[in-house]
Amino acid sequence: MTGEDKKSTTKRQVPAVTRALAILRFLARSNEPVGVNPIARELGLIPSTCLHILRVLEEEGLVEFDSNLKRYTMGIGILPLARAALQRNTFSVLIQPKLSDLSARFGVTGIATQLSEPGQMVVIALSQSNIPFRLQVDLGSRFPALISATGRLFAAFNVQDETELANRFQKLTWDHPPTFENWREEVKSARELGYAVDQGSYISGVTVVAVPVFGANHTMTRSIVAIGISERLKEKQIPKLVKAMMAIREDIENMQIDTGR
Repeated sequence: MTGEDKKSTTKRQVPAVTRALAILRFLARSNEPVGVNPIARELGLIPSTCLHILRVLEEEGLVEFDSNLKRYTMGIGILPLARAALQRNTFSVLIQPKLSDLSARFGVTGIATQLSEPGQMVVIALSQSNIPFRLQVDLGSRFPALISATGRLFAAFNVQDETELANRFQKLTWDHPPTFENWREEVKSARELGYAVDQGSYISGVTVVAVPVFGANHTMTRSIVAIGISERLKEKQIPKLVKAMMAIREDIENMQIDTGR
């Protein structure tokens, strides 16, 4: 095969891969099974093309087809891939025991998130608190990168365009939505302080504290997050919690340097 043939083959293959990934991501966000036409319409695909890709994904076990409803949903074949990715994610492996310690010390749900697809953060490690009432967060849960405390950090360190910020902000769903102006001030504060707090804006009665973890070019690629019931997580505890979370970040960074990863 010549260089030109290789280049041509690559060009022909990329759209199919991109469309398959878009379908998988769409189904991952859907709470219910979805038919071919709604998927195609949402993703701007020709229905016959969408159906062909879905059938290939079904054969590979990555999606499942309900013959009664004529609809598709995510398949369990994705689980081994996700499990392997997490097992090979050095950050998630190193931080897991530290999240457990954080949860025990402060009575919070500790999670670690990582930027995955554009505009989405995914939970890659978590530890539930041992208090009687706790928040349910699942491994692999996704949420908009700009939402809650993590979102303020993402806006502070990753997004500079004001128009883009405003447009993406309008699409967010909050229990008690802040104004864009107030949110921007909180983003500015997060940049200066190096952490962010959401007290009941995202979820009523819930306080979310987040610390950024940086990748190349000082952009935020991951975050360490603590989630607690506002009545239990008093404001005076937050500085101690933040200090503990920053210490975890420093420990992880040193461990990764030591192991050469």
